[in-house]
Amino acid sequence: MMEIAAIKQQLTLSQVLSYYGLKPDKHLRLHCPFHDDKTPSLQVYYKTHSCYCFSSNCKTHGKPLDVIDFVMYKEGCSKHEAILKCKALIGGNTTASPARNYNREETLNYMFTYFKNAVHNSKPAQEYIQSRGLETARLEIGYNTGQFHHGRRRDDQLIAVCVEAGLLSPWGTNSNGGQGYRPFGKYCIVFALRNNKGEISGMYFRSTINDDTQRHYYLKDRSGLYPCYPKPDVQRLILTESVIDAATLLQCNEISNSYGILSCYGTNGLTAEHEAAIKGLTHLQEIIFAFDGDEAGRKAVAKYATTFKDKLPNVLISTLQLPEGEDINSMGVSHSAEIFPHLLNSRTDFFLSVESVEKQNVPASGPVAAPLSATSILDSSNPYKLSYSGELAIYYVQGGVSKQLDSMKVTLVVERKDNGQKSRNKLDLYEDKQVEKLCREVGEKLGLRKDILEQDLYRLTDLLDQYREREEEPAAGEEAKGYTLSVSERSAAERFLREVGLLENLNKLLGETGIVGEESNRLFLLQVALSYKMPAPLHALIQGSSGSGKTRLLKQVSDCMPPEKVTRLTRVSDKVLYNYPERYFMNRLLCLEDIDGLSEEAEFAFRELQSNGELNSATSIKLENGQITSGQKTVRGPIASLACTTHGEIYEDNMSRVFLIAVDESPEQTRRIIGYQNSRAAGETDARKEQESKGFIRNLVRCLEPLEVVNPYAGRLQLPEDAHKIRRLHDLFLNFVKMVTLVHQYQRTKDSKGRLVAEISDIEQAISIMFDSIVLKVDELDGSLRQFYEQLKDYLRSQYGQHYNQAEFSLREIRQGLKISKTQVFRYANDLTRLEYIRPCGGHVNKGFIYKIVYWDNYQGLRDRIKSHLSTQITAIKTGSPSPEVGTLRNASGTLEPA
Repeated sequence: MMEIAAIKQQLTLSQVLSYYGLKPDKHLRLHCPFHDDKTPSLQVYYKTHSCYCFSSNCKTHGKPLDVIDFVMYKEGCSKHEAILKCKALIGGNTTASPARNYNREETLNYMFTYFKNAVHNSKPAQEYIQSRGLETARLEIGYNTGQFHHGRRRDDQLIAVCVEAGLLSPWGTNSNGGQGYRPFGKYCIVFALRNNKGEISGMYFRSTINDDTQRHYYLKDRSGLYPCYPKPDVQRLILTESVIDAATLLQCNEISNSYGILSCYGTNGLTAEHEAAIKGLTHLQEIIFAFDGDEAGRKAVAKYATTFKDKLPNVLISTLQLPEGEDINSMGVSHSAEIFPHLLNSRTDFFLSVESVEKQNVPASGPVAAPLSATSILDSSNPYKLSYSGELAIYYVQGGVSKQLDSMKVTLVVERKDNGQKSRNKLDLYEDKQVEKLCREVGEKLGLRKDILEQDLYRLTDLLDQYREREEEPAAGEEAKGYTLSVSERSAAERFLREVGLLENLNKLLGETGIVGEESNRLFLLQVALSYKMPAPLHALIQGSSGSGKTRLLKQVSDCMPPEKVTRLTRVSDKVLYNYPERYFMNRLLCLEDIDGLSEEAEFAFRELQSNGELNSATSIKLENGQITSGQKTVRGPIASLACTTHGEIYEDNMSRVFLIAVDESPEQTRRIIGYQNSRAAGETDARKEQESKGFIRNLVRCLEPLEVVNPYAGRLQLPEDAHKIRRLHDLFLNFVKMVTLVHQYQRTKDSKGRLVAEISDIEQAISIMFDSIVLKVDELDGSLRQFYEQLKDYLRSQYGQHYNQAEFSLREIRQGLKISKTQVFRYANDLTRLEYIRPCGGHVNKGFIYKIVYWDNYQGLRDRIKSHLSTQITAIKTGSPSPEVGTLRNASGTLEPA
């Protein structure tokens, strides 16, 4: 009983739902996974870590489910098996609250688990964490409500060890006259500090309610580092001034994968433990200081840099140049994650740059009569610190300029040339009244002429306008920031594009890039990706089970496109697509590695970019007089897109807009992939040749012009009427034929208007390449489910011979026979049961059901009929005979004919 109580205390419902890929809506409701649920009927209660299904059709109706019950029903297992599963989810540690003889690390580990669980139940904590740009899904963050020792939570043993660790201190008396306690770090978010064994040995608390005086708290006997001790093989180490700065960098995969990250505890918080850990890094080549952009931060860097120079003379010391008054976290909140790689690429060697930034401050001696020489050039070498040298002063635009074209809001530093005196201000350079007021105030402060300051600022505004326009151009033109082909590269590419059997050669070339198998899919996806050049681009949704290689296939195909025209995203937040620059997505390939994680709002924006080619959103604008009025923001396409999913059948709106691609999950493909992996590990695969093949395909793409294509045979083509959303699919098919013709543009004739003319061979090749996608549009089973069902039928035929259609089977038998995971088989069985292909015919919910196939469809017959349907039309076009009457592929009963 103690074990069950400990599980419920340590395992949150949020963790369980996340494990099963379930995400409640904003009302904390889910489509119930325990019955066919069209309207969300499962209510989630994070506070009690339970849920309840209000549908009378659900087998759990009338019974609130805790985490163990949820796992039991989801896995279809016994309660004992569910308990074991829950223990595995929390790492096997299901001890009760720590006793007095627990050491400090065990006590802190237990309490930090409690603090992490508290975040889900505290809206103020969630709002504060979000305001700092942090994500609890990617970081370990807790919250201390200070209530863990009250009421039903009161545990004398827990209180004793918390007092010893410093989390509680005796304070007065409680309401019952007994000993009262004051919690340490109440209303603070909590971060764990770890020792060299990875154990929690200390905690850092950051107040969520007090930003004026004391904000930072460390547990007594402070020890441990955040986020942990650096890995022994780290070569480049970033030191931040605060824990939250380090947490901000940890969220940027490009940084955390390439650099070690270690937080100091303030400007005076480089402890002996920090120094010992850093000196123990035998492979260390560089220490990078990422301290705040203020006077205290600069002085701390100077002090610690000198320390490390003496103790580690062979290690390079560099520093990030943050704008005045900014820190890593504030930069992360106000900018996208791309700011950090840029700052790192712009870092300077501290001992080479320190002298250039030290300037002597000389008091102003009154107005300057004669202007100094000026240059009309904007220095944009650092896009986050633009500079312009005017008549009397140097002007620095900190943080860059806004991309909103209706304003020019900047943080402006005015530095007097002769003595280095500075004035720092925020203003909109498009507002004349603000500029005039600023020039008057700065002139009085620095002793400069107001009229000359105004001339400088108006000239600076013009230069910033030009700079912003140049930065916007790359998203509009194909050539901007692109790769210019040399004469030999263009000649080789054009020679390849003129060869007979172009698509076969191109498919072979794709195989040389490292794409194993998937011969039809890889060629199909390449032409979908290539359509970004066209006015009507194409879109593909890659379906496959978890671990089937769909994301790798997407990445490898997108790597064959010019990188300046590809945007590949792992995660998309609700509003982010609306906030891109207006012309950024024009004729660009957008790749989403997992569409399952998109929220409803992000999914809608993605669909609109696919269908309408642009996003239009209404925004609020505040006028100078304080009045709020409406405005409009537009993000223009069109885009081509590739996306991956494990649940393609639920995306009804998406499926009609895209081609469906099913990843090959056959045992043969698995053997091919393993063989390739072995070859790579043995050094037998030439990685350089793979990169050269990708580079050559990019050159082929750059050589293709987005010419208009006409198809004189379009009126004689008709896809099967059984296909899903036939109107949209037919348009997609015609556009794909155009892409096949476009690839052959060096081999096709043009009409009098300069348009490429499609040939019958283009139609034949298009049908051959997209045939499986057409079948998926007709078949009611999605790609991975269809592959499993065919494997299931083949297995039963091989095991039961001529009596296969009466065979009964358990999921354990199928799991072992087909070597598929339990979770995957369970999902397939639920889908096939819901679609009435199989049904239970015995067994029990706790011991497992026995199933039987009740609908043996003839999938191969369906494929043959579709192929015959399309071949007949091609033959009619070739012979000039009338096109056959278009009919349905289904029989009189409205179902696919059974085998």
